[in-house]
Amino acid sequence: VSSTVLAYLAPVTICLGFLYLDSGIHKLYSAHWRNGLGSWLPSSLPYYISAVDLSWLLNIEILQKTIGYTIIVFQFAFLFLYFSNRFRPIALFLGILLHLGITLSLNIYPFGLGMLAFYPMLVPFSWWRKAAVLLKNKTPSLTVFFDEDCPLCNRTVIFINHFDIFNCIAFKGLQTHAGSRLELKTIETGQLLHDLYAVDERGCIHSGLDTYVQVLAKMRYLIVISWIMRCPGIYHLSARMYRKVADNRIRTGCDSSCVDNFVRSRPPYSVYHQIFEQYAGLHPRKLATRLAKVSIFVFALQLNSTLHYGFFYRLGLDPGSNMITAPLGMISNSVLTLTTTFFGITPHALYLHDHFEGYNHIFGITYLDLDGQEKWLPFINEEGRIIAPNWGRVHSMWANIAVTPHIDKHRLDKFIMKVTAFWGIKLGLNLDKSLFIIKLKKIRAPATWTDNLLFFNLTQPWHDVGFAQWHGKEIQINLPDEIEDL
Repeated sequence: VSSTVLAYLAPVTICLGFLYLDSGIHKLYSAHWRNGLGSWLPSSLPYYISAVDLSWLLNIEILQKTIGYTIIVFQFAFLFLYFSNRFRPIALFLGILLHLGITLSLNIYPFGLGMLAFYPMLVPFSWWRKAAVLLKNKTPSLTVFFDEDCPLCNRTVIFINHFDIFNCIAFKGLQTHAGSRLELKTIETGQLLHDLYAVDERGCIHSGLDTYVQVLAKMRYLIVISWIMRCPGIYHLSARMYRKVADNRIRTGCDSSCVDNFVRSRPPYSVYHQIFEQYAGLHPRKLATRLAKVSIFVFALQLNSTLHYGFFYRLGLDPGSNMITAPLGMISNSVLTLTTTFFGITPHALYLHDHFEGYNHIFGITYLDLDGQEKWLPFINEEGRIIAPNWGRVHSMWANIAVTPHIDKHRLDKFIMKVTAFWGIKLGLNLDKSLFIIKLKKIRAPATWTDNLLFFNLTQPWHDVGFAQWHGKEIQINLPDEIEDL
């Protein structure tokens, strides 16, 4: 079955191309990105680094600036060149390298790994064809015989054949390949219609459930399921289920009812049928035209967001400031409300000066145990790193919302409450008798090169700035009102 190339290009265009272009435009307004230090700065701040020590890499200035500028050029060029056969392998290599670097160096691994999901679509088609030639069997490892007059058997064959990506299984219909019954000459002809029979490369005959076990084993990548099906108990239960379906097929005379019984739990007209299957029979040119229209529509919505936030907002231009552009500003704002709510199109202004400028302090939390000894909660360690398993959403909650260059004391109190309650109970502490100490450390987040910045930030001393104590279901948090001046 063939499909239009747009089926591969559209997801990459929308989920990578638009994101990279929007992000690249925002980076031009950030001082540390313009200085080539876009990847170096977050990798030198304790809250953002992973467990892998990359300090030796971060201290090579020319390398870090090369990485930073390469990222900007890559993001601007991707949307316009990735579909080119010459540029696609370069985009594939650089993109994978970029996101693996994010995964290894920063503790935002869901983003680093998640974006890699789109990169298999960038693999040139010729590579897939060459891989298929190398991986597919020249001759099938198993030959399966089935009743061509049985709708259920035909459906099963189609299903298995679809997932037989290594060409390991051959199917022969008993009616069409009558002469092939010589391969099963030890079995009476009438019995062949009762079960699925198979012959492997050694000439061994398998029937019934054993045929399915062999099919899974010969398909290679499903061999583990084959092993599980052979386990005592699982095998016998599966055999009973198979026998029930097979005997019912014979009893009903192998008409359409055997299929109805097999899929009776599936609604006849599901949402999938109503929305998607109507496109399955479209002419490829018509389907390509529809995909192109969808891509252009999404591009227009993304372009509005990019112009609004990437240019007018960044340059301090208010479209509503004069009578000529005011209507355009109102339309743009209305479209943004729609696209953000229903399409998830938002500015990709990630890790810019908006976030790091003035980010010169971080917080940690310790507690006093029953012996009066001070210990760190398994949340932020002595160096200021956010340790596993607090990465991902918890990291974003703390490092991007609670602790920022401009701290909102209400939000900080809220997240201190969450962290102390969770880890206090997790450690088996008596919250009413435990004192949590809030600590502060001064760090640097410069927009220009600073040698050995990571080491400096990790080794700065901590200072006690407040405490938190639970009283029943209430928490008392004592912190100065002007935290940023500490």
